[in-house]
Amino acid sequence: MLDKNQIAAEQGTFRAFANSYMRELNSGIPVFHRVGERNFDCVEISLLSRRAVLRIEIKSRSLCGMHLFGRIWMRQDAGANWYEIEPILAMHLLVLGAREAGSATHRQVDVELLERILQSCQATKRYLDAADLAPPPVGFIAAEQSLYFGHPLHPTPKSLQGMTNWQQTAYAPELRGGFHLTYFAAAAHLVREDSAGMAVAPIVESLLGNDAGKVNAGDGEVLMPMHPLQAEALMLDPKVRSLIASGQIRHLGPAGPLFTATSSVRTVYCEDAAWMPKFSLPVRITNSKRVNRRHELEAGVALARLFERAGINTFDPRLGFLHDGAYLTLDIPGQAESGFEVIFRENPFRHRAGDPVITVSALTAEPRPGRVSLLDSIVRRVARDKDISVGEACRRWFVCYLDCALDPLVRLYDRFGVALEAHQQNSLLDLSREGLPSRYLYRDSQGFYLSSSFKERWYGLVPEIVQIRSLFFDDREIRERFSYYLIVNQIFSVIARAGHDGLANEAELLGILRARLKRLAGELTGAGGEFVTGLLDKPNITAKANLAIRLQDVDELADGGSTIYTHFPNPLSRAGLFIAAEQAHAIAS
Repeated sequence: MLDKNQIAAEQGTFRAFANSYMRELNSGIPVFHRVGERNFDCVEISLLSRRAVLRIEIKSRSLCGMHLFGRIWMRQDAGANWYEIEPILAMHLLVLGAREAGSATHRQVDVELLERILQSCQATKRYLDAADLAPPPVGFIAAEQSLYFGHPLHPTPKSLQGMTNWQQTAYAPELRGGFHLTYFAAAAHLVREDSAGMAVAPIVESLLGNDAGKVNAGDGEVLMPMHPLQAEALMLDPKVRSLIASGQIRHLGPAGPLFTATSSVRTVYCEDAAWMPKFSLPVRITNSKRVNRRHELEAGVALARLFERAGINTFDPRLGFLHDGAYLTLDIPGQAESGFEVIFRENPFRHRAGDPVITVSALTAEPRPGRVSLLDSIVRRVARDKDISVGEACRRWFVCYLDCALDPLVRLYDRFGVALEAHQQNSLLDLSREGLPSRYLYRDSQGFYLSSSFKERWYGLVPEIVQIRSLFFDDREIRERFSYYLIVNQIFSVIARAGHDGLANEAELLGILRARLKRLAGELTGAGGEFVTGLLDKPNITAKANLAIRLQDVDELADGGSTIYTHFPNPLSRAGLFIAAEQAHAIAS
């Protein structure tokens, strides 16, 4: 007999995979499946090469494309009997059937994908077991470590390829482990560093806490912190070992206070530290091996300078940034990156780990068995505190959310030509105002898209910015990416969560969002105006194709890698809202 967490892990793994499959490869055919006297709302997917048909129960439909699934039935050959199957078998069949759905894949990739699906499922089960022993998530770091199911539209949301189970005990955020940073001393002529504010040396010294002064670099050396997992990998690198043998690098070992992982795994937090270091890791997390590229280091510092000099930091009080404003690395001849790259991110949560500043991914995450989502608990608390209905509380919460998470970001793009990769995990909401969103905080120096039309203007403020690759884009490409990250990944996840939790009707929230976009379209005359107008008019909207990325074995963050996008019907268009209303009526009846 499977326990509740094993069942939840398998269902959660299937949910993420099936939603990805239906969005990218085959949306299936709506059907009803009859068992006894009961009809189940299902989607039917034919797998011709397997001579099989699957019927998947949809327990809760989402107009935004994030459904909740129930039982799964299968039959082979027309006229054969239907029989119920487990989610793991269904995913196996869907992976093998991906070729006929148009994906360019082969057996080796199939096997790796299946392996990573199973690893992700096992990790989810382990995280759920650990969560049963932990207090409920309250505040910044607790929410960061509560993403037990991971990305809702990713085929391997909890895959950590390259991190063993015993290492996850210390380094996986969901297990809430603590660890010391590992320190090296490196010859100063090898070191490259830059900062938009405080010098890098005192930043590093501050991370040591009470050990400052006990762990020292010698004359002509620079102290370098490293994630212990990355330090292990570096100690096995032949070029690093050669530099150690020559005395140009010294391994000093662990020191300082305990750090713990945030939701990204490689950005780490300490209650007493004013900075959150972000490291490279020898681990493939979801799609990619997580490496700090040289241009990303430079971009973090240049953008911190630009935002200060251009007045972007104070552009709107509802919008804030956690800048990656300093970096430190080593130059090793013949290597673009040495592996020692570390980014220093501002930490506004020093001595404030319990502040109600919550990543959107935690708010919208599927709840653990027997629990409710974080969004559900917050909205219902607003309803109780203000003595209003749950529906009214949800609408009020959603309007406040758009006030700080939509309007300022679109206006930022309109006025400054800066679009943010504002997906759920990069997005933090300040809920200190009676549970209602009052401020949006953005993090991640990898996620900025600067309009090429502003290149000359920004050169005058920060000349080095135009030399940094992967920063400037044509507005057409920006609009596609911005629509995915801000609208599809983030705002649609809030709408879907509210719908699944019975807080509000999805079609109603989509209507509120469309009305807000129409208002912005009438007020804005630049790139932001064009962006929202396109959202209102286009029949299809952009989405990231995470399953295709996996099936094609693409590391999108590696040099030469690229992100793959797809499109699905836009529920914000007039046609989409009409279909949404029709579906909502059909579901209700």
